[in-house]
Amino acid sequence: MAQRFYNLVLLPRVVDDLRRNKRLNYHLYQALKKALYKPAAFYKGIVLPRCESGACTLREATVLCSVVKKVSVPVLHSSAALLKLCMHKQYNGSQSIFIRSLLDKKYALPFRVIDAVVEHFVAFRADRREMPVKWHQALLVLAQRYKNDISPQQREALKEVMRIHSHYRVTPEIRRELFSVTMPSAGGGTSAARSTTAQRLDALLPSR
Repeated sequence: MAQRFYNLVLLPRVVDDLRRNKRLNYHLYQALKKALYKPAAFYKGIVLPRCESGACTLREATVLCSVVKKVSVPVLHSSAALLKLCMHKQYNGSQSIFIRSLLDKKYALPFRVIDAVVEHFVAFRADRREMPVKWHQALLVLAQRYKNDISPQQREALKEVMRIHSHYRVTPEIRRELFSVTMPSAGGGTSAARSTTAQRLDALLPSR
């Protein structure tokens, strides 16, 4: 019920207000914050359909992500949303804004999700377009937050990606993060949290 309301009522009003006024009405912004207290409905009714439509503007993505940053969201729902975003094949700049914002919440993400994010970037080896700064920034946040969870094989694959897609300011920072890494032993609390989230995520999004 909430998901349908968000998708058919709240989302169109947000999109229309941003198009007309170039900024979001205070009351609509507060409504988005309240909507995020039902995170599954928020992601499924607003974020994912808007991003997957290909019509999401950078302004819309920035506003939605500012809401996500300000509200505490359970890792399970954000992990599921991150997986869905990374599986979407038709790239647009708003996708990078969402990915960056979710990574920047510093969750103890299940390794399945981290692998999906890495694969999202590795897939761009076959894409010869010039990638926007938002894409490079999202890759930088991945390197900063999860460098100790990225395997040597994945780092080598990302190195190849950076040979093809390079930004004169951002790429050196990504390389520094990925290749000056020391591998600490994972804390028991983090490992337990990841294991629990992974089990619940498997139940929510069963493997095909």
